[in-house]
Amino acid sequence: MNDGTGSELIVAVNPNTASKLAFLLLVPYRGGLLLGTTGTWPRAKSLYCRPLPPYAWPESPQVLDRCAMLSCERRGSSIDLVLDRARENRSQLVFTTCRGREAVFWQSMRCTTQYRARPLPPASAAAGITRLEIIVDTREQEGYDFSYQPVRVVRHKLACGDYGVGVDGRLAPAVERKSIPDLASSLADRRLEYALAHLAAVPHAAVVVEDDYSQLFALEYLRENHVADRLARLQVHYPAIPIVFTGTRGLAEEWVYRFLSAAREWVVNEPPARARVDRVGLSTAKSPAARNPVAYSPSESAVRAWARTVGLAVAEGEPIRAGIWASWRRTHPHD
Repeated sequence: MNDGTGSELIVAVNPNTASKLAFLLLVPYRGGLLLGTTGTWPRAKSLYCRPLPPYAWPESPQVLDRCAMLSCERRGSSIDLVLDRARENRSQLVFTTCRGREAVFWQSMRCTTQYRARPLPPASAAAGITRLEIIVDTREQEGYDFSYQPVRVVRHKLACGDYGVGVDGRLAPAVERKSIPDLASSLADRRLEYALAHLAAVPHAAVVVEDDYSQLFALEYLRENHVADRLARLQVHYPAIPIVFTGTRGLAEEWVYRFLSAAREWVVNEPPARARVDRVGLSTAKSPAARNPVAYSPSESAVRAWARTVGLAVAEGEPIRAGIWASWRRTHPHD
């Protein structure tokens, strides 16, 4: 690729006449991102693109359009492009998944078809928990597999919710998953109302919706104002149970993972939260924790409680590391 790309966006003719992508798009991102594309600008519809190696850029390109860039910033799985001209100056490169395959689309705000950016996998484990065990209800169909997260998934029948985490045989956090059609129907027949009443018995619970709130007003078979009003009333009646609209299924899965991790950490490390689990927490009778409860000696329980208060990580159900025992003995010489 020739030098001189600078901070310009360049559109040229693809010299490979056998390719269905008749144009080349050179974007000044990290020294030059080269894409083959089907048009010179995304006007009425989004343009499909395919990344190309740098050597595919011709030595003497037939340039059709070039313009200085005001901004070329990556935000998540998309790159926002702002050109230094009055018209056709804003567009976006979206890196997503189409029919199970990686794809790139060049689109502008005028395009009739808009593609959503692919959610990025998390960069680190939530709440510092590297091996979180999430219980998935056996009645949950086509649920999350948490393949991008450090999670061990087990399937058992939950007292309420679709996903949960057990602490000492009791359900501590729980999440109910809804799509927009399922949310609307459960509001219409009041199933969601009873589900929230059940979730209220769990110390930390939430409802996650795999779409935007605006989609409630796109329903064709129900009066949208009735659906929105019922949802608002339920949120007022159960203020401790958030109803979260994440926009996409991938973000919903990520939110559930983060919520369950944070709630478990709170329950394990905060004595008032732990006491509430012991007092009102629903039993996960069919969970591994309930079938095989972990019994600790009095001294081991004291060491675990002390380690959590000073910020030392002690995994539930695993032996206490020798270094933590040594620190305990140094600080408690008479115990």
